[in-house]
Amino acid sequence: MIWIAGVVGLAIAYLIGAIPTGYLAGKLLKGIDIREHGSKSTGATNVLRTLGKWPALVVLLVDVLKGAAAVVFARWFYPWSYGWRYEMSSTALDLTGWVSWAVCAAGLAVLLGHGRSIWLNFTGGKSAATGLGVLLAISWPVGLGAATVFGIGLAVFRIVSLSSMLAALTAIVLIFSLEQPLAYRFLVMAGGLYVVVRHHANIKRLLAGMEPRIGQSSPAAKTGSQV
Repeated sequence: MIWIAGVVGLAIAYLIGAIPTGYLAGKLLKGIDIREHGSKSTGATNVLRTLGKWPALVVLLVDVLKGAAAVVFARWFYPWSYGWRYEMSSTALDLTGWVSWAVCAAGLAVLLGHGRSIWLNFTGGKSAATGLGVLLAISWPVGLGAATVFGIGLAVFRIVSLSSMLAALTAIVLIFSLEQPLAYRFLVMAGGLYVVVRHHANIKRLLAGMEPRIGQSSPAAKTGSQV
């Protein structure tokens, strides 16, 4: 039963992340597949370029909430599922340590769901906003620090991808600087590196000096190429 509950919990976390917020915004507001426009991503940045600032803000907030919701769900579901199956004493299981690893797995699952949505043939966004939601839910100081670095980076460079990667790397540094469970440290390190890897095309454009700034069109929008 424990293993079944674990699989069910991960599946639900993945499906929370897989909700295609940006894709739905494109369909509902303009009847378009946003993956055929701009950078081809379903994230808030491409929504901003394609649909405007208010739809992008809504998509951003929902994507952040997806990450937080997966963590909150895991913290409730796993202790509940164990208690439903077993009558245990307070010493029967180290719930604190066990649940932290369950939250770690759920956090990775929600990031994977956002970046590789089953509803979009395993395409999606870069997982930065959803990752921020995960950070805020497991350790708000780390989440706040990452958000601050993102804001400063955006103000200075006006490049969303660069700011997102700086925020992800900042989160890794902060989680190891604070007293946090080993599972959370692993989650933030793995999740942060996943966000950076998801920006591989952006990194190539940054090195070539071709990454668009806020207010500029994506190179893919001009060339029609897939990114």
